[in-house]
Amino acid sequence: MAGFKLKVTPEMEALTEVCVQNSQMDPSLYGKYDVKRGLRDVNGKGVLAGLTQISNVVSSKIVDGKSVPCEGELYYRGYNIRELTNGFLREGRLGFEEITYLLLFGKLPDQAQLAEFKDILAAQRSLPTNFVRDVIMKAPSKDMMNTLARSVLMLYSYDTNGDDISLPNVLRQCLTLISVFPMLSVYGYHAYNHYSKGKSLYIHRPDENLSVAENILLMLRPDQKYTKLEATILDLALVLHMEHGGGNNSTFTTHVVSSSGTDTYSTVAAALGSLKGPKHGGANIKVVKMFQDMKKHVHHYNDDEEICSYLRALLHKEAFDKRGLIYGMGHAVYSISDPRADIFKFFVEKLAKAKGRERDFKLYSKVEKLAPQVIAQERHIYKGVSANVDFYSGFVYSMLDLPLELYTPMFAIARIVGWSAHRMEELINTDKIIRPAYKNVKDTETYVALGDR
Repeated sequence: MAGFKLKVTPEMEALTEVCVQNSQMDPSLYGKYDVKRGLRDVNGKGVLAGLTQISNVVSSKIVDGKSVPCEGELYYRGYNIRELTNGFLREGRLGFEEITYLLLFGKLPDQAQLAEFKDILAAQRSLPTNFVRDVIMKAPSKDMMNTLARSVLMLYSYDTNGDDISLPNVLRQCLTLISVFPMLSVYGYHAYNHYSKGKSLYIHRPDENLSVAENILLMLRPDQKYTKLEATILDLALVLHMEHGGGNNSTFTTHVVSSSGTDTYSTVAAALGSLKGPKHGGANIKVVKMFQDMKKHVHHYNDDEEICSYLRALLHKEAFDKRGLIYGMGHAVYSISDPRADIFKFFVEKLAKAKGRERDFKLYSKVEKLAPQVIAQERHIYKGVSANVDFYSGFVYSMLDLPLELYTPMFAIARIVGWSAHRMEELINTDKIIRPAYKNVKDTETYVALGDR
């Protein structure tokens, strides 16, 4: 049997040209038929495709009958994200489990409910016998998102009620995935790090008495040690990434795939495929790599003009990856500010001081201040551009010594909560499959016999 083909042949390149020639669309047709490309209108506002009670993203308010940009706001089940995070941080608690309960069940738990819920998650925090050896350790991938998706799909094989989409069973499956995502991600990285990079292999079991954030650090590090500040800021990062409205790509994917009536594992694997895309979940990696390149060219962090010169080079496609982007700046919805970035920044500074990374934090702060000015000057965009949550999250993960390979899986470990809430919401409220319309703009053709073509 021939081996697995890993190279693009000249024949495939030629066929690709044929595909492109016969598939390209006249751009004017989108305007002619009023097609909302990317399900967004010309002003970037999303097309209304559904209803949700799970979260709300606010970027503008109506003033004198007109929509005016405002400071960004994010609500989980009607609660302002600032109030939620201030609530558990002020009391010195970690918040992941509490906010997970809120998103899934629509209300904040009392002490007894929270304790019971933590016990439920801890009881679910285990994998089938030999799953690590037989699934995770086999054919490790360089991309942890693919490893994570494969592991999720394999869990279906171990579930005797895998296709049952009754609400209690789907909730059970979702709680299991929320509980085991950290294990699947970290163990997948350890397998890749050992078999592909030749590093030592160690598998630490999670501690049922610890939180999700604490267990991630425990399982990842050889010595299993971490500080309270490290656990606090990782927990905060997970809460801030947990949910962001129904219109983001992976959550919309969750609704679309759930509406078909398929199983939970297939739905979550589809959402993971969406999140893997660099336009969605990989932005914080780009931010970190951009700053690594920036530090090779910017040597005086007090020199605003030197920093601005590099930022202009980015926009002119003369620096870093030559894509013309300043990564971590701007958002599809927010304009004046991203509340998640605002909440994050205070703790980022504390962690930078604890890790001796004050100079790096100073550069990040400078770029956060100067980039919107440079973008306004160079692109003539005046709606407002601000740092988004990805601007600081990659920096945080680097200070926590998380490998780049786990940056997007950390996003997934958080967002599986939002996906689970939206899957339940879709199943509870509708039995209609999501099926948007596409207009055909190809003229009819007359069939020609093979010998006459």
